[in-house]
Amino acid sequence: MNLTKSSNPALSSKVFSRVGYASGSNVMTLQGTLNKAILMLAIVILGASYTWGIFFESVNPASVVPWMMVGGIGGFITSLVVIFAPKTSPYTAPVYALLEGVFLGGISAFFASTYGAGIIMQAVGLTFAIFFLMLLAYRSGTIRATGKFKVMLFAATGAIALTYFVSFILGFFGVNLGFIHGSGTFGIIFSLIVVGVAALNIIIDLDFIYRSSAAGAPKYMEWYGAFGLMVTLIWLYIEILRLLAKLSSRD
Repeated sequence: MNLTKSSNPALSSKVFSRVGYASGSNVMTLQGTLNKAILMLAIVILGASYTWGIFFESVNPASVVPWMMVGGIGGFITSLVVIFAPKTSPYTAPVYALLEGVFLGGISAFFASTYGAGIIMQAVGLTFAIFFLMLLAYRSGTIRATGKFKVMLFAATGAIALTYFVSFILGFFGVNLGFIHGSGTFGIIFSLIVVGVAALNIIIDLDFIYRSSAAGAPKYMEWYGAFGLMVTLIWLYIEILRLLAKLSSRD
């Protein structure tokens, strides 16, 4: 398959080059992938509702932290299994969705307890709205995933990942990059940029899925494509949540 680079590590050309070809009803389709992404989203919501309930029903909200750790670490490990063993994606992708849901439910609950439950509804609504706008933009050809576009977005995504990594490491030495995580003007601008980059990654993900379908990727890759798209949507949701929290802190 002659597929181009994706800034989403789950949808790299190296992965798709290993799966071979299929024909007839065994071929991956864009619609089939979107259907499975919807199913995975439902699983995420199921997992999130569990830790959300624990947080608000518990006398000690900190009791949800172990569940978040299980969800976060388990989700990361499962994602590696999906990436390196795509044939397992019909089974491991739903597991990833459940674990990430458990993690997101805890994060959302902590944000809601600080800024009010309304921030969660706003973040969910904006995430869905951005996804459908990107889907419409891609299908209508308003935004085209050209080679230059992909290279620039790949660089931007890498720069953001590096910034977060450096911030994480510096945190062990007591250095806090407040200008990134704070609610000041620069912090908000930074979050807006990150949300924009995450949103544009949806275009690349959709394009990669479309090209893989056209190239004849096997049917089980619909689960893999849905997994890759879910990775981007979860990232987008978290960044929107962070942005809304910064804006609320300025009120």
